[in-house]
Amino acid sequence: MIDGTKPLGSANRWGPLWGARGEDWRAIEEQQIPTYMAALDRVPIKSGDRVLDIGCGAGVFLRLAAERGAKVYGLDAASGLLDQARSVVPNADLRQGEMEALPFEDDTFDLVTGFNSFFYASNMVQALREAGRVAKPRAPIVIQIWGRPENCNLDAMKHALMRFFPPPDPNAPAPPKLFEEGVLEDMARAAGLDPIDRFESSWAFVFPDEDSAARRLLAPGIVVEAVQVAGEDAVRTALLDAVAPFKTPDGYRLQNEWHYVVALAPP
Repeated sequence: MIDGTKPLGSANRWGPLWGARGEDWRAIEEQQIPTYMAALDRVPIKSGDRVLDIGCGAGVFLRLAAERGAKVYGLDAASGLLDQARSVVPNADLRQGEMEALPFEDDTFDLVTGFNSFFYASNMVQALREAGRVAKPRAPIVIQIWGRPENCNLDAMKHALMRFFPPPDPNAPAPPKLFEEGVLEDMARAAGLDPIDRFESSWAFVFPDEDSAARRLLAPGIVVEAVQVAGEDAVRTALLDAVAPFKTPDGYRLQNEWHYVVALAPP
């Protein structure tokens, strides 16, 4: 295990941001149940299994695992989200910490998951390596990320937020396109994992009205950061303008794709 006393960056930055609107994020997470079920269709949980969710958020996936008889554990950087998770899964072992230095022993878990979390690490390969360390030999590790931008209506949010931040360094290397075939698998292999499956799922976020959409869309950490820069009114207006094309007679419907790789821990 790497030295957990050394700050690695991702938890220090993202924890306060993601914890700022925990109740609204919990409502978002409840809508993601179909994406969790898609993972459970590939890696079924048995009663008594030890399951760790890295970046567990409000604990909705852990609740699904607990309902199947698993002993559930969660790690998140955001104290505000862990407060939500404690009410969702009261019997879970929930810890605040850094995904690149997990506070768990080697060879502990029958399943490790990370739903839209690993890419927040300062060093994603190190975070995946830690997931493999705490998993039992050849236990599955589910790595979920967003799918192709053209298949994600919420990508409009990203473009709306760009105006509130400095432009990227033109001399810095472009971030990897994790959704492209082989990219996530190569990162898993670099972490000592063995990728065995790759698949996608698609589901829509639905908001009944403008107020509900705005509250929920203001919950993600990157949006909270934009609010700190520009103020809530400006960010709220930008977000609603961005999702206006997805307004329906019944509210808003934002279809999105998720990409998964299942890898096995080292033997």
